[in-house]
Amino acid sequence: MSVSFTDQQKQAIGARGTSLIVSAAAGAGKTMVLVQRVIDLICDPVDPCGVDELLVVTFTNAAAGEMRERISKALHALLAEHPEDR
Repeated sequence: MSVSFTDQQKQAIGARGTSLIVSAAAGAGKTMVLVQRVIDLICDPVDPCGVDELLVVTFTNAAAGEMRERISKALHALLAEHPEDR
């Protein structure tokens, strides 16, 4: 899946060494940005982050479920592309 991110979204995805708050209007791509950030953090080839080291907070159970589903789908897609890379 190829997604085009804005410069601000890229900054949020790539920020390291600090906590981060992503706040924007509905439909602005917050979930997409947070999902990509989580994927990048746990799949970092140099310094991967364990999923148990992350705290991602949403405002509703539905949003949390959607984020879990998107992260799961993205990880499964990456594993399908690179089955040798665990």
